[in-house]
Amino acid sequence: MSKELGNFAEERAIDYLQNFGFLVIDRNYHSRFGEIDIIATKNKVLHFIEVKSGNYDPIYQITPKKLSKIQKTAQIYMSKKRIDMDFCIDALIITEKIELIENITI
Repeated sequence: MSKELGNFAEERAIDYLQNFGFLVIDRNYHSRFGEIDIIATKNKVLHFIEVKSGNYDPIYQITPKKLSKIQKTAQIYMSKKRIDMDFCIDALIITEKIELIENITI
């Protein structure tokens, strides 16, 4: 996916999340392990959100290896920002519709 399409998908994702009461606190956070697309809070839970889009089923782009990188990056983020709160890793899938899958695991 091109950077422009990725940015467009992330903008759609942010609009979607804000409409459902999420407060976006960070975007495109990088660590040596990888990147987290969107970091947001809702109901005192920190959400690390991976955005995937495409014509086929983009959920399959989130592999166990990708999830492991997101988990490590989330831990670094929380440590550096000194955040101590409940958190989860979510996937936001953008096709013809938008679907939020909360608390994905390996």
